[in-house]
Amino acid sequence: MAVKIALAGNPNSGKTTLFNNLTGSSQYVGNWPGVTVEKKEGRVKGTKDIIIQDLPGIYSLSPYTLEEVVTRNYLINERPDAILNIVDASNIERNLYLTTQLMELGLPVVIALNMMDIVRKNGDIINVKKLSEAIGCPIIEASALKGYGSKEAAEKAAELAAKGQKSKPRHQFSDRVEDALNSIERLIGGKVEASLLRWYAIKLFERDQRVMEKLGLNSGMAESIEKIISACEASLDDDSESIITNERYIYIGKVIESCYRKKNKSHITVSDKIDKIVTNRYLAFPIFAAVMFLVYYLSISTIGSWATDWVNDTLFGEIISPAVSGFLVSINCAPWLISLVADGIVGGVGAVLGFLPQMLVLFFFLSILEDCGYMARIAFIMDRIFRKFGLSGKSFIPMLIATGCGVPGVMASRTVENESDRKITIMTTTFMPCGAKLPIIALIAGALFSGSVWVAPAAYFTGIAAIILSGIILKKMKAFAGEASPFVMELPPYHMPSPKNVLLHMWDRGKSFIKKAGTIILLASVLIWFLSNLSWSFQMVEDADESILASLGGFLAPVFAPLGWGDWKSTVAVFTGLVAKENVVSTFGVLYGFSEIAENGAEIWPVLQAVYTPLAAFSFLIFNLLCAPCFAAIGAIRREMGSARWTWIAVGYQTGLAYAVSLCIYQIGMLVTKNSFVIGTLAAFGVILLIVYMLLRPASKTGKDAVRVLDSLKI
Repeated sequence: MAVKIALAGNPNSGKTTLFNNLTGSSQYVGNWPGVTVEKKEGRVKGTKDIIIQDLPGIYSLSPYTLEEVVTRNYLINERPDAILNIVDASNIERNLYLTTQLMELGLPVVIALNMMDIVRKNGDIINVKKLSEAIGCPIIEASALKGYGSKEAAEKAAELAAKGQKSKPRHQFSDRVEDALNSIERLIGGKVEASLLRWYAIKLFERDQRVMEKLGLNSGMAESIEKIISACEASLDDDSESIITNERYIYIGKVIESCYRKKNKSHITVSDKIDKIVTNRYLAFPIFAAVMFLVYYLSISTIGSWATDWVNDTLFGEIISPAVSGFLVSINCAPWLISLVADGIVGGVGAVLGFLPQMLVLFFFLSILEDCGYMARIAFIMDRIFRKFGLSGKSFIPMLIATGCGVPGVMASRTVENESDRKITIMTTTFMPCGAKLPIIALIAGALFSGSVWVAPAAYFTGIAAIILSGIILKKMKAFAGEASPFVMELPPYHMPSPKNVLLHMWDRGKSFIKKAGTIILLASVLIWFLSNLSWSFQMVEDADESILASLGGFLAPVFAPLGWGDWKSTVAVFTGLVAKENVVSTFGVLYGFSEIAENGAEIWPVLQAVYTPLAAFSFLIFNLLCAPCFAAIGAIRREMGSARWTWIAVGYQTGLAYAVSLCIYQIGMLVTKNSFVIGTLAAFGVILLIVYMLLRPASKTGKDAVRVLDSLKI
């Protein structure tokens, strides 16, 4: 029977790297039962019976966010066979706070003392044997980044699980607190499992509402427990939760004092020196802008562009398309079937896959920024900006995740405990250009702006601007009013990115794109081909303007005429983009015959240049970046909002903002460049005045949302 080991630790403690070391590619990604917080699970390499379950990174088992609730519920209710606790040795005091709580769960616990390479490099000394005796569980020195200690720790946890050797907490609180806890234990002795008695007593002492509801205490017992707590609070002159927090840190401080020797307490680390520059109040944002500009420049205009040109022109244009067409002709296929395969499937799917190199290059650089520790600094930098406008810096974490895919970005909003902030985050997260939108950016940049270096960074920062402006506007509405959630996070030390982790992250993000190209985009391309080649009488047409698709697109096209692209093909592309944003490009590939153009050795750019002006193309790009996301992301919004009404509000707001911004871009642009003043121009000025009013109007007066600070964090 397989042994299930739960991987628990603080965010940025190296948990993901250690998990990847242990499981390699044998990972299963899904959701925790009943919720949409992602979980990873995999077997330890070289074994068949050790399963590692990666729990969400948490600081405490006193839950404030859904991720902490998920972790605690799993450990209490599902009861894994053992816990592998990842402790950042370079930040050992803060990390041991969670350890003391894990030791109270009555499960086998093994500590993987991670980042020991950094400790040794700093000249610090940790007496691991003494620390193990003080904590009460085995400790294995490890460095997930260097690749040692991970498997030994997992095997040790499996060994304890096989022996049924449960860990017992060694930490004791002050006599007054211990007396209170013992009294509570006696009251609930017959109601909970013996191994969890201590943990439940502490949670009841902290007045944990979820635990009190779960135990279903009668009024008499609840009153008795409240008297015990109140007496202890009066004696120690503090609230019960703070009492436990302080008691834990007093114990941890004694352990650290006896086991840890820091070489130079006043030593300024390399990370601190770098942070003085990259998180500087005045330099931080310009450096961030320069870094992101460089990332998109390399991804879209240089390295990624060279690879994309080869894939489009050589691989598909000179090799795949002629080979497929030639083969179908040689076996005497019907002309319509040749067109379906060559123009529909190869043209549609190939148009999207042609941009895969640019996506992989972008994901590669984003993975480097994430692995070296700079992404955490970006969140810190953006918190400063967000907080000036009454927004929560926590909201930027989901937005960073959304640069890969909007679905996990929306799901990550569960880390924002303030309800109004969480709704704003869900409604605005998909404004960030995800990987699926990158082909649209690359197509427009290449076709209409000659590969200009500013288009892709402009799209990225347009998303950030839309988020900030939306946050200011929405925060002033009564439905979203309230204090911003506190944002406390750790800035991990900088380190050289692991090539293995960078490539693994890049592949994880890229493979979903490839999977969609072979499924959703393939089916959509076939459907687009049929609808663009059949009339309502289901007869083949030579001119696509006479097709079913043309009549459907033409009916809605006038709606988008004020934005500069009121033709049926653009309209159809926008709506197919709701299925998957990559479909915008695949739809163009089918309708404009990219495959045939490439096969003839011609450029596809002139075809689009004949349809769009640069101004109309930029308006089209911005609309697709800001409008309602794909169906998968809308589904995630529905799950996170828990309401169809709020989902429609979110989708309506996103689409309305996209239309308003695109209208202003095109109409004001036409006024400036062509001196054209029409009704649309007047509407654009009206939109601008409305936005300015919404930004400057006073906030709605309402009761402040209750915001609880994580007392357990001493960072």
